[in-house]
Amino acid sequence: MTNKLLLALATAGLFSLPMAAQAQGTLRGAAEGAEAGSAAAGPVGGIVGGAVGAATGTVGGILGVDDRPRFRSYVRERGARSYSWGGPVRVGTVLPEDSVTYYDVPSEYRVRPGYRYTIVNDQPVLVDRTHRIVEVID
Repeated sequence: MTNKLLLALATAGLFSLPMAAQAQGTLRGAAEGAEAGSAAAGPVGGIVGGAVGAATGTVGGILGVDDRPRFRSYVRERGARSYSWGGPVRVGTVLPEDSVTYYDVPSEYRVRPGYRYTIVNDQPVLVDRTHRIVEVID
């Protein structure tokens, strides 16, 4: 019964975020959760750990919970100029193609190709191919 409840909660969490964020965080979270659950409690633990890890990974976004502070530090160390945006910096905002400098995300962060980052109003953000903000790294 507990396993079914955890699976239901994990599945419900998958539908509350944009698909782009789900794709990255969910897969990595599921893999890491299944591995940890399997090591701790065998095959059943792997199933439960995978479901819970998927939900946790989705909540973490594209970068994942563990990579966010390290990525934020990486961006700050580079000292890139911030683009001044007149509105709120939030997911869904489409930034201009020109006048904003976009940077590739280093491979060590395991972000799917097509995402880049920039700094808007002193906040690092991830953008997709259309320059739409898909994650604000706060």
